[in-house]
Amino acid sequence: MDAEELRKTVTFLVERLIVEKGYTIFLFGGFGEFDELCYNIVSHLKEKYPKLKRIYCVRDEKYLLERKRPAYLRTTDYEEFIYLPLSFDYWYTRIYYRNCEMIERSDYIIFYAENRKDSGAYKALEYAKRHKKEGVNIFYEKNDK
Repeated sequence: MDAEELRKTVTFLVERLIVEKGYTIFLFGGFGEFDELCYNIVSHLKEKYPKLKRIYCVRDEKYLLERKRPAYLRTTDYEEFIYLPLSFDYWYTRIYYRNCEMIERSDYIIFYAENRKDSGAYKALEYAKRHKKEGVNIFYEKNDK
């Protein structure tokens, strides 16, 4: 599956969640190409489904203040910014626990995670499995074709 097929697959999955399950809230953490792809898809679908909310989960509480946010986090790109309280204080761990909090608050998760123990996406996928969260890992669908 090439990049265009991946985009079409994710678009199909997200639109199905909107239409069939009524999902309107999408959480983003913003790291990596797959995060960007999903954000762009939801933003495009927002034109068709204006009730969609794109919520960015900041990794540090100070980023709730617009003046403290990194320039790439523009207020116009998201309907809301939230901070998920965590118990940690180490940068890499912060991202992992923020992802875990996003998983806890999600009804369905679309993963793109290779089975690599050093992968943050894989660790998040394993967390979701342990907590019996509904979702799909499209990495293998992409690479099996």
